[in-house]
Amino acid sequence: MAGRQFSEYLALNWPSHDELMSSFAVAVILVLAQMVLWSGGQSANPLFTVKGAGGLLVLLIGGCIAGPIMEEFVFRGFMFRGWSESFLGPIGAIVLTSALWGMYHTQYDWSGRLWIFVVGLVLCTFRWRSGSTWLAVVVHSGLNMFIFFTSRLYA
Repeated sequence: MAGRQFSEYLALNWPSHDELMSSFAVAVILVLAQMVLWSGGQSANPLFTVKGAGGLLVLLIGGCIAGPIMEEFVFRGFMFRGWSESFLGPIGAIVLTSALWGMYHTQYDWSGRLWIFVVGLVLCTFRWRSGSTWLAVVVHSGLNMFIFFTSRLYA
């Protein structure tokens, strides 16, 4: 309906090296800010149990690769593209897709969802400025891998 190819509509362009490096620098600052601001509490509800190496591998692939690809294609690719070209404009689309993305993460309490909303604002801004959904996928995957390897699921 948009008269564009799938890859163009979802902005499946690979980001430049400079875009990747600056986005990861911002992501590091975001993680540091989260550690300072939310250092006292737990926001994740334990809705699953990981059993053994196989369970960890499934969680790693699902939560750090497949999940970010699917979520970014839907929220930063499909929804952002359509809404940014509507009366909402890019800023309205960034806020709306980030709010919906935060609400989508029902496994977290409201504090966790607020933080996910903030991360969504950052990821969507990356998508908007770079014109690349892959940039949001790579940064989202990197953030999830950091959480995976620092959450002590394997302890």
